[in-house]
Amino acid sequence: MKNKDIKILLVDDEPDILEIIGYNLSAEGYQIITAENGVQAVKRAKKERPQLIILDVMMPEMDGIEACEQIRKIPELSNTIITFLTARSEDYSQMAGFDVGADDYITKPIKPKVLTSKVKALLRRIKEEETSEAILKIGKLIINREEYKISNKGEEIILPRKEFELLSLLATKPNKVFKREEILEKVWGNEVVVGGRTIDVHIRKLREKIGDDCFKTVKGVGYKFVD
Repeated sequence: MKNKDIKILLVDDEPDILEIIGYNLSAEGYQIITAENGVQAVKRAKKERPQLIILDVMMPEMDGIEACEQIRKIPELSNTIITFLTARSEDYSQMAGFDVGADDYITKPIKPKVLTSKVKALLRRIKEEETSEAILKIGKLIINREEYKISNKGEEIILPRKEFELLSLLATKPNKVFKREEILEKVWGNEVVVGGRTIDVHIRKLREKIGDDCFKTVKGVGYKFVD
């Protein structure tokens, strides 16, 4: 997919931020769509179906956390990458963002070259997903990567994007121990700053939904999916 075919939705209540980021990403050839609050973001995301959404957290009418949660409920946007752009760096904000299905986190101010590099890294994930095996079957667990659907023992399970990607990664090689660093790089991207606690929280949620015996913690190393 070429840059001119990629739509990026920028959402921020500060016109200067929209102008600066929009200018730099337009220079890279991307199609840029803007919104000034969460309500507009949800409407424009549904209409335009962007590949990437860069979403501010603190906004009037509807904040970024709620907007992300609403967007993740739209089936046709299940493959859209969402990254938060915010001046806040508290753990609570990051965890809240990941809990509602965000893929990444960018702290502003950010230099234009760093931003474009970050965007390219995020969009590479789309290409990697397009070339990966569409359906994984491990016992009674079926993972459909194209439709972002999980079926376990005949029961369909809905997972937020990050939980889905974490499960999908571990399930690609059952019984292989994935190091925490590798998980962070492949699921969250090596440029996002998240703690090991983020992985632990997502594993705990997967244990609750898929089964505690499907995941094994290798102390001091990482996790593996047990078939």
